[in-house]
Amino acid sequence: MLIADIGNTDSVFGVIEKGVLTHTHRLRSNSPEGAVFYEYELRKFFLEKGFGPQTLQKAVFSSVVPQMNQTISDVMSNITSSQAIQVKPGIYSKVKVDITKQDELGSDIYCNSVATYNHFGKKCIVVDFGTALTFTGISDNGTILGVAIAPGIGTALKSLFSNTAQLPEVPLEFPEKAMGTDTVMSIQSGILYGYEGMVKNILQKFRMELGEDAKIAATGGLSGILHTLEGVFDLVDVNLTLEGLKIIGEDTQE
Repeated sequence: MLIADIGNTDSVFGVIEKGVLTHTHRLRSNSPEGAVFYEYELRKFFLEKGFGPQTLQKAVFSSVVPQMNQTISDVMSNITSSQAIQVKPGIYSKVKVDITKQDELGSDIYCNSVATYNHFGKKCIVVDFGTALTFTGISDNGTILGVAIAPGIGTALKSLFSNTAQLPEVPLEFPEKAMGTDTVMSIQSGILYGYEGMVKNILQKFRMELGEDAKIAATGGLSGILHTLEGVFDLVDVNLTLEGLKIIGEDTQE
């Protein structure tokens, strides 16, 4: 099975063999070359790995970039010779959605929720450290009850640099102390300790509404940056969205 998570910055493709994620390939989203670029890059990747795409018999993808949906659907359908399935909230019967506007829920958030609930089997919260920082609360019976969204760490940094003339780009690592003695330390302190506090505060409020025994999972490319939060999470898996896609794909008929 060929799966794909189409995000605002990157698109991650994965291959599922016998229920296991065996290959992943990351490409930039919104390539100006369109379908030609994605199909060429995927076929080249398969060739380099010695993998025959003819063995792929199903294609499933999630996307938060509407203008890419048809392109990705066509590419994945061509490679697998089957109609690609686009994930929509509610497609998986074991995880329902109870929010005011279900169609506004990102399919990546839904996939994360499917994987997290499938792992814990009880009330849980999933935090995705991506372009956006998202928190999703899921009930004991597998219903998505609500979401909180904030700018991602990288997004906040990019905004800070692009809108100020004298602030330099800095590495995402904790400074020696909170009170920075130079510009780099000051930015690192404000961003990283600030996000650490925000994550803890939002999780506390989610648990007040869900229950203190709610399990917490973290995913996303920057989920390992805030290492001071390691004890907060019961599960850290950067491939949680792909795991959700796998579960949905295995459960869904073409």
